[in-house]
Amino acid sequence: MDDTGAVYHQNGNGHHRLNGHHPVLVLNSNYEPLNICNIRRAIVLVLNGKAEVLEEYDVMINSSSAGFDAPSVIRLVYMIKRPYPRVKLCRREIFIRDHFTCQYCGVETRELTIDHIIPRSKNGPHTWENLVSACRQCNHRKGGKSIEEARLKLKSTPKEPRASRYYPIQRALSRRVNQDWLKFIPELELRSDTPFSQ
Repeated sequence: MDDTGAVYHQNGNGHHRLNGHHPVLVLNSNYEPLNICNIRRAIVLVLNGKAEVLEEYDVMINSSSAGFDAPSVIRLVYMIKRPYPRVKLCRREIFIRDHFTCQYCGVETRELTIDHIIPRSKNGPHTWENLVSACRQCNHRKGGKSIEEARLKLKSTPKEPRASRYYPIQRALSRRVNQDWLKFIPELELRSDTPFSQ
């Protein structure tokens, strides 16, 4: 880490800036996963005595005075209290809740849209209970009508999904996960953006 705060690693080709390809898992003092931070933030926490390193990347970080392995997992030395997470209300999370299935006809498709059960033209709220996944055909058929007017029926009653304690970690993760993290997140289930992903 240089005077500007940039972090570098060294190999046979010289120094290279570390980036988002080396995320760091942050654990609470009780080993519960809290979030993911970058290398620079993790190093600052460790050097200030606020965290300890539990796992490391096979990458050496060099500064003007010392060299050490880049952290992969750190644990805070003090307890952070946080409220139970809630799932963010957005298109992707609605599709996941509805299993990427139209809630009117039951078709599973890539071409899903979001429908307001009570139309916005009738002051329908933008809430979990009033939003469902709909295929383009059903959404076009319903338009600004109510379910009864469009003669449609819901496959299930929409409600806010319950977030797991790992939800903040799940949202931050890509499909590639550092294997060193899995021992600290035993219940982690990676979710893909679509049901058709390999």
